[in-house]
Amino acid sequence: MSAPIQETGNKIGTELDQLCINTIRTLSLDAVQQAESGHPGLPLGAAPMAYVLWTRFLRHNPVNPKWENRDRFLLSAGHGSMLLYSLLHLTGYDLPLEEIKHFRQWGSKTPGHPEYGMTPGVEITTGPLGQGFANGVGMAMGGAHLAAKFNQEEFPLIDHYIYAIVSDGDLMEGIASEAASLASHLKLGKLIYLYDDNHVTIEGFTDLAFSENVPARFAAYGWHTTTVADGNDLQAIDAAIREAQAVTDRPSLISVKTVIGFGMPAAGTRKAHSDAPGEEAVRETKRHLGWPEDKKFYIPEEAIKHFRIAVERGAQQESDWHNLLTEYEQKYPDLSQLWRVVMSGELPEDWETHLPTFENAKPIATRAASGEVINALAPHLPMLIGGSADLGPSNNTDIKDGGSFEAGAYDGRILHWGIREHAMGSTLTGMSLNGGLIPFGGTFMCFSDYMRPAIRLAALSEVQVIYVFTHDSIGLGEDGPTHQPIEHLAALRAIPHLFVIRPADSHEVREAWRIAIKRRNAPTALALTRQKVPLIDRAVHASAEGLQRGAYILAEAEVSPRLILIATGSEVSLALEAREQLQSEGIPTRVVSMPCWELFEQQPEDYRNEVLPPSVTARLAIEAGVRQGWDRYVGPAGDVICLDRFGASAPGDVAMRELGFSVENVIKHARQLL
Repeated sequence: MSAPIQETGNKIGTELDQLCINTIRTLSLDAVQQAESGHPGLPLGAAPMAYVLWTRFLRHNPVNPKWENRDRFLLSAGHGSMLLYSLLHLTGYDLPLEEIKHFRQWGSKTPGHPEYGMTPGVEITTGPLGQGFANGVGMAMGGAHLAAKFNQEEFPLIDHYIYAIVSDGDLMEGIASEAASLASHLKLGKLIYLYDDNHVTIEGFTDLAFSENVPARFAAYGWHTTTVADGNDLQAIDAAIREAQAVTDRPSLISVKTVIGFGMPAAGTRKAHSDAPGEEAVRETKRHLGWPEDKKFYIPEEAIKHFRIAVERGAQQESDWHNLLTEYEQKYPDLSQLWRVVMSGELPEDWETHLPTFENAKPIATRAASGEVINALAPHLPMLIGGSADLGPSNNTDIKDGGSFEAGAYDGRILHWGIREHAMGSTLTGMSLNGGLIPFGGTFMCFSDYMRPAIRLAALSEVQVIYVFTHDSIGLGEDGPTHQPIEHLAALRAIPHLFVIRPADSHEVREAWRIAIKRRNAPTALALTRQKVPLIDRAVHASAEGLQRGAYILAEAEVSPRLILIATGSEVSLALEAREQLQSEGIPTRVVSMPCWELFEQQPEDYRNEVLPPSVTARLAIEAGVRQGWDRYVGPAGDVICLDRFGASAPGDVAMRELGFSVENVIKHARQLL
């Protein structure tokens, strides 16, 4: 187990410690006041616990924020972002004081809530409460898997903690309950959360809406819990963290009783929670803390010198780890080679050669084809890991012989979230950001609503996560409108940076997975059918490789087309059938498969005009979802066969036919256009 940076006998609570804590407080306060916004309450109240953690426990290298075995620190209560920015600047990360002075300003590296990829040392994007809590659980899952895969006796390559500061608001959000339950079940002992227990939210004291016994709740989940009665008691905080580290078979929650906005005139009240306090209140706070009133962004030399010990110490810790890795490579050459493949961030050179070709002409559900792709790739992509929110057999997400990821069996590659879709979404992001893994998670497409905040943050963070959404339309049948997605494609397409791919057949499924695996810096959502769909004859029609451009001409008219049928997913085969009849009637008809709008929009204008010529205004889009968004492709003279109502309980083919997805209805609309 990683030892604390200092031994228990070292004195804590000295004048230098207090000077450093007040440096964090006043630096944060000045930044908030200069920005005239930005939640000063948490940085002032939580500064002591953060100081103890960062100077006595956190193993990190400010010069290399991506060191594989660093401890992860997450500020789940992201509204208190100046606490994190102050710590990053003071301990020597590449975050100059000028960036602190430009807190919340255009183009700065210090946005209002922490954003992964923008600020060195920020591990995750936080702010929507509860998300960071669940991200940390995902990081612990990822770390446990890598440790089980690679660690050997005397060679703990992966041996890091995930620390977080969480708030009352975090713990009220439902996702925290989902993630906390899962973390305990999995016995994630490397997870240590410090709860900023100040009993204040924006509206007032928490007893307006929150009166539960939080430590008892977490003890009931199975967490190790302890309470620090005074958030300024550095020795008690130190002891509580050491106690948590000693508990290796459970996650830990340390409830730290703090005063929000400590030192401010409004300390302990909702007025200290958010917004700039005003110049006079800043002066009064500094007087209370014994700080020079007229010095803004003042950092005493003794304080910065003490904080910057982290640079030398972190370099030594990483150097020691690299020496361990060198010995490991000599003793375990085969494992070392696998380590390099997994942790490099690169894909194995020949992985694409293992994609299935789907020569069998029988109809197959695209969810089943997806399962075949997963299992064809899994032996050759050791970083691929995933599962489902209790729908593995339906989502086809199980990795054959992968073994279940469970407490004591962390080397398993099949993840089981139970019925916790929201936690699944956020833990996937955490696993990806922890490094070394390509995680995927499955559920029914209509339940993507439960995951939307997590999907949005994954897209904002530009991290690789693959969502396997099956049962993608009314074609799922008898489960009826509660389970039949209608607006979900449009809703997912509205998220920037997210690729939403709805493949038409097994060949397009293969290409969809190819894109999702290669897309190392952004998430991808696959929309897959429950019902079987025909395998498109690629000897007759265009190659499915066209999917890599988002949309492509699948079937061309014999002469210049008068009509273009545009479709996605299961409706593509419907368009092909209708085309045959239209062509026989002397209507030259082109079929365009458009599985991924986002990819198509990235193509050059010449290509987009080639697929959808402006001169051909008779265009009919066919998709079993809402019309929203389709007008940009069909134009003012076009039409859409869609669903602007909820579905119905019936066999899938009956529901499709009755709601307008039939060859006859396509031909009817086509004739009206012409």
